Amino acid sequence: MTGSVITVESLQKSYGSVRAVDAITFEVAEGEIFGVVGPNGAGKTTTIECLEGLRTPDAGTVLVLGLDPRRDGGALRELIGAQLQQCALPARLRVGEAVRLFASFYKRPLDPGAVLEGLGLADRRKVAFADLSGGQKQRLSIALALVGDPQLVFFDELTSGLDPQARHATWDLVRDVRAKGKTVFLTTHYMEEAERLCDRVMIVDAGRIVALDAPAALVRALGAEQRIAFDADGRAVDVLGALRAIPGVERVEPSGGRVVVYGQSDRVLAPILDALQEAHVSFHDLRTEQPSLEDVFLAMTGREMRD
Repeated sequence: MTGSVITVESLQKSYGSVRAVDAITFEVAEGEIFGVVGPNGAGKTTTIECLEGLRTPDAGTVLVLGLDPRRDGGALRELIGAQLQQCALPARLRVGEAVRLFASFYKRPLDPGAVLEGLGLADRRKVAFADLSGGQKQRLSIALALVGDPQLVFFDELTSGLDPQARHATWDLVRDVRAKGKTVFLTTHYMEEAERLCDRVMIVDAGRIVALDAPAALVRALGAEQRIAFDADGRAVDVLGALRAIPGVERVEPSGGRVVVYGQSDRVLAPILDALQEAHVSFHDLRTEQPSLEDVFLAMTGREMRD
């Protein structure tokens, strides 16, 4: 990562009385996978559309690859690729036709056949868009974003609606994009996706940045306890006192037959097992749970439902 590919200073965008993006400032470094997460209506898509030149900011400065997305839109489009939330193509347009069409928009595109081969779509080139599976449509959207050989690729909710197998396969494709020297900017609703893929994550809420750092650093800064949870076969009450007395246990929360112990698992796991054995309490489904980016997200943005 040798320089800034994206520089945003005091970006603002409103829709009527609603401030969708509220004076945010950040940079994206060359060669990184940079993620943006936030609740519905947090301003993620508006931000990415301002970077792509699809929306005009009300105020602030945006530079993408050294260019102003609105003033230098033509030049910028030669350098970026974009996958939007919905890949909407004519139903009967064939896969090969779509990639060749998008390649024609660029001065120096990649070979469409090679792009399809690299994304596992070579055998689908004569298949109509409407006949593709959800995972195949997402791979096609990636192909359309990459065929121009961009320096910077935008992915907006790339894996929304995909099954777990297709989601993991798509993550591998994103890593491959970065491995080829590209910079990736993505928005997602999946905290696991952001945690696994991104070098840095920006959490936004109500149009503002509430946290920005590497996923592991955000989790460490939260200071959340680790959790040891197990089912005590209806006898949780028999062992609660002993569990709370263990050094390093910060709190114990029973819920029916399920018990959750908060503390440092490497210090308290063995004493918990000893306490259960001494109380002759049978247990099962014991799990240790580490703090995650989802814990950070909920701490920063709250747990209430958003429309």
